[in-house]
Amino acid sequence: MKIGIEAQRIFRKKKHGMDVVALELIRNLQLIDTENEYVLFIKPDDDYLAIKETANFKIVELTAGFYPFWEQIALPIAAKKAGCQILHCTSNTAPVITSIPTLVTLHDIIYMESSYLKILEGSGTNYQKFGNAYRRMFVPWVIKKSRKIITVSHFEKARIGQFFRMEGDPRLETVYNGVSEHFKPVTDQIELHRVKEEYHLPGHFFFFLGNTDPKKNTKGTLKAFSDFLKQTGSDLHLVMLDYDHYELEKLLDEIGDAELINRIILTGYIVNTDLPAIYCQCEAFLYPSLRESFGIPMLEAMACGAPVITSNTSSMPEVAGDAAILVDPFNSEEITSAMVRVITDKDLKAGLISKGFIQATKFTWKAMARHVLEIYREIGAENKLT
Repeated sequence: MKIGIEAQRIFRKKKHGMDVVALELIRNLQLIDTENEYVLFIKPDDDYLAIKETANFKIVELTAGFYPFWEQIALPIAAKKAGCQILHCTSNTAPVITSIPTLVTLHDIIYMESSYLKILEGSGTNYQKFGNAYRRMFVPWVIKKSRKIITVSHFEKARIGQFFRMEGDPRLETVYNGVSEHFKPVTDQIELHRVKEEYHLPGHFFFFLGNTDPKKNTKGTLKAFSDFLKQTGSDLHLVMLDYDHYELEKLLDEIGDAELINRIILTGYIVNTDLPAIYCQCEAFLYPSLRESFGIPMLEAMACGAPVITSNTSSMPEVAGDAAILVDPFNSEEITSAMVRVITDKDLKAGLISKGFIQATKFTWKAMARHVLEIYREIGAENKLT
């Protein structure tokens, strides 16, 4: 079979969740599948070392700029020209007009939920708002047309089934994400020191991957950290990546603690391969999101030996198992209490670390790629493709 994979953003330097999933899928398919042919449709960018062509993996660059045009017009034309017999779209949406059997990875439907949209009204960037509007317009059509719909947790599968009234639909299937192999404890002191110097890490800190997306609960986490410092008198800092300084000051004004800026380190974008050395040095990893469909960073932190504080909502209990402290993300007092517990209870902390190592081994990208390959073969058999 000739399989097309939409991987528009895998060559950009600042990769995020969906980009990482697509990249790891392709890398692992290259390891396990020499039988089928693949065509990777990407947008030109800076990170050309991300993926290399092989005998059965070819890269096609599509330069159409505006995302809807790239996906709805340029992609299906290019896939048909390349002779693709299946088209796998990896990032929530897909072309709605194409004769090629289509598979879509629907990571989540957060942008369809009224509770999330209400939160988004007063926050989120214009780019995020446009992206959510685009998905709300096209995802219902994509679901109707797709031969198979992959999502990343049983929680999200249930949400999609309920929302689109497709409970029990055999087209809808859960395929778990994984943890990249470089996420493991770092013992090289030179490497630990290099990362500490490069990102100006303090001696003791919580690590938080907050961003401007309302679901990440940045405001609630900052409030919890502020209260933690007031309750404990601790000298800990909060390390955050890639967050705008001005936006941070606005949030601190809203929680009534402008001075907290002095206890926060903004690292800027962190190279993915540097993350393990940061996870290894943090006192705990904070992931109290309001809503997630999976939560790869939780597992990355666990694989590196960081205790994890996460939410008791959506998919997070499913992915974290018993290897994290679960809190109500809408209650900053619970987040604060968890911070205090993980710092003061050494047995609890050691238990979380031990359980985290075990939990992280349950999710691998190779297993994910094998599962997706089975789905390709299933679609191929249904359509008598060879």
